[in-house]
Amino acid sequence: METVLTVPQGTFKIQRLPLRKNEKLRAWDAADEYLLQYLSENIDLSLSSKILVVNDSFGALAVALHVYKPIAISDSFLSQQATRGNLLANELSEDCVQLNSSLDWPIQKVDLVLIKVPKTLALLEDQLIRLQPLLTAETKVIAAGMVKAMSSSVWKLMERYLGATKPSLAQKKARLIFIHLNPQRVLPENPYPVYYQLENTDYRICNHANVFSRDSLDIGTRFLLQHLPKNSDARNIVDLGCGNGVVGLMLAQYHSAAHLYFIDESHMAVASAKENFYHAFAQRQADFCIADGLTDFESESIDLIVCNPPFHQQHTVSNQLALSMFKQSLRVLRKGGMLRVIGNRHLAYHIDLKNLYGNCSEIAANSKFVIWQVIKVA
Repeated sequence: METVLTVPQGTFKIQRLPLRKNEKLRAWDAADEYLLQYLSENIDLSLSSKILVVNDSFGALAVALHVYKPIAISDSFLSQQATRGNLLANELSEDCVQLNSSLDWPIQKVDLVLIKVPKTLALLEDQLIRLQPLLTAETKVIAAGMVKAMSSSVWKLMERYLGATKPSLAQKKARLIFIHLNPQRVLPENPYPVYYQLENTDYRICNHANVFSRDSLDIGTRFLLQHLPKNSDARNIVDLGCGNGVVGLMLAQYHSAAHLYFIDESHMAVASAKENFYHAFAQRQADFCIADGLTDFESESIDLIVCNPPFHQQHTVSNQLALSMFKQSLRVLRKGGMLRVIGNRHLAYHIDLKNLYGNCSEIAANSKFVIWQVIKVA
């Protein structure tokens, strides 16, 4: 797959994460190219221009605009790591881009805001609200995305929180949205995070804007909770791809002597999981890791891993993240350790699991989901 991005700002090597052989997907899309072309032809930038980039997938925008030392906001650890790696691959200093998480916004005013429209509308709403204090009457705001991601809800949110919108013509199925800031707009109260009580428990659940199924327990997690390992001898347990941490929360309840690790590549997910755990177990310790899965864990250090893998990476449907999690789990599990995975039926995780572990058993199934279990035998 093509890894060289050529735009008016220059030619750059840009790769996705996680890395895999025979990658079939580019690390940028036509909306990135369209936006960079438009900036080159229409926006007069100086080296002192303050640029904010929001939701840059793998650093294509930040790397191309590195001479301006932009601030890049992302909820994705993988996106931030890709940006660092792509800066280095192009012999650029990491200091060329200031990387901030979705919960750590800058306070200085900015001249130009570039927003790649995220998959989650709630995340976009949260970002538009957090953006308000950074704007001046002269700030230019441009959103970009593929046409299929530009639903009417995207336009309505931008008009509600920023001002009138004007679309560009579509180009290679990509579109730009230009926002004319409304000087009379009122700074709204942020509705995120949201809270609900976990059914059949006393646990209050916090969900930041980019957490899946924010308002209630989703049907997949509900099914998984009915089939968690209970009262095993596991000393170290991982909720891998933890989301809001509900699975790890219940594992902690069932394994009172175990140490829990909550891992996700989403900053908002880990923040939610941390709040939920300490609200339930104020006197108990756990680890919360914003990371590329189990990359930083020692080999053969974990007894039990429970995983509900994502099958989307931003707007792309892929089993890449799930397969990476399965391989990492094989390295990290102790001999005799267990991995339990839930997935939609059509994803057929059992094929990859059996190839990796040499065994795979079905624990439970319904019309939509299957729960698989593997044991590390060597």
